[in-house]
Amino acid sequence: MSKLIGPFKEVLTFTKTPQKGALEDDKIGIIQNGGVLVDNEKILEVGDFDQLKSKTSEVEEINGDHILLPGFVDCHTHLVWGGTRARDYTLRMSGESYEKILEQGGGIFDSVEKTRKATPEELKSGLIKRANRHLHDGVTTIEVKSGYGLDVENELKVLEVVKSAMAEIEADLIPTCLAAHVCPKEFKDKKDFLIYLEKELLPQLLVKGLASRIDIFVEPSAFPVEIARDYMSAAKNLGFDLTIHADQFHTGGSQMAVDLGARSADHLEASSQKEIELLAKSDTVAVALPGASLGLGMNFTPTRKLLDAGASVAISTDWNPGSAPMGDLLVQAAILGIYEKMSSAEIFAGMTFRAAHALGLGDRGRIAPEMKADLVAFPFDDYREILYNQGKLKPDMVWKNGNRIKHV
Repeated sequence: MSKLIGPFKEVLTFTKTPQKGALEDDKIGIIQNGGVLVDNEKILEVGDFDQLKSKTSEVEEINGDHILLPGFVDCHTHLVWGGTRARDYTLRMSGESYEKILEQGGGIFDSVEKTRKATPEELKSGLIKRANRHLHDGVTTIEVKSGYGLDVENELKVLEVVKSAMAEIEADLIPTCLAAHVCPKEFKDKKDFLIYLEKELLPQLLVKGLASRIDIFVEPSAFPVEIARDYMSAAKNLGFDLTIHADQFHTGGSQMAVDLGARSADHLEASSQKEIELLAKSDTVAVALPGASLGLGMNFTPTRKLLDAGASVAISTDWNPGSAPMGDLLVQAAILGIYEKMSSAEIFAGMTFRAAHALGLGDRGRIAPEMKADLVAFPFDDYREILYNQGKLKPDMVWKNGNRIKHV
């Protein structure tokens, strides 16, 4: 049976908002005194609340002024890890570089050691806690990468933790295999490690149904383009979707992402005008990770230039124990927006339907008929207040598949 949710002072629909390029706020598609008619986990209709009341006898009445948006989508996280990297953060504050810490056995290697030692139960407990915090903040779809296992046994362990957690939380988890995060110490040759993953791990992911997406960290200190390309081409030939850690410290990864038709190229802090124009002409989503810029004390992804060139830009947290431990999507998006001079429409699009597109998901991120009824409401009467408060204004209501989350 259908149910009407409302009324809302403003409903930000994004029904006709373009997938690519710069956006003015008049492209948001705002409905005043709006309501959303839902049924069977999907949106049936969105429009004037009073007019929709005649179409159902069940009404979930909203008291007080509220702004309604699509549920947020975080399309790049590393939510499964063991231990902490507070020591790394202290070293970076004293001036040590991310790459230098990695060379000395810290960074990702530190998380790998602790994740390998952790039990599946410990890892799942941490994942559920972080995912539920995200859901409480309005993030209804969360991509989750592996990458702190770095061998077949432990990568499978992490991805099985993600699969197990899906049954215990209300947010959607989208697993991605990032076994090619860095080359583990057990392997002297990076190419040999990628061949090992291709032959021993990727087929098991398909058989066990643990992930349909493959990622790789393309950097000289991780995996150079010349050997990363063969591995990702093999993954594509097996039927996996691709996403790439690209252009964080050096360029080259975004070119490979476009060449291989990757869903997204993530980071892009080092991208020049050449890479910006390349991404703008492609269907690869450019994913900005402001949390990593804040955690490493480096420049932001050039989102203004990407948008003006015509690219599709998503915003994600990169939530991880090392370079981006904050994990607050709204705070990071608000900070990125003021530094990169983004409109509210561009920021919210980057957290909703454009982020969903980076995951290959066309069924969420807009408040429109046939979309998933994933919704988030803020207790205010003007949508501009959300970013103005720089993430301190949190939602007080969240719906997943049309059902209100009780603990929010």
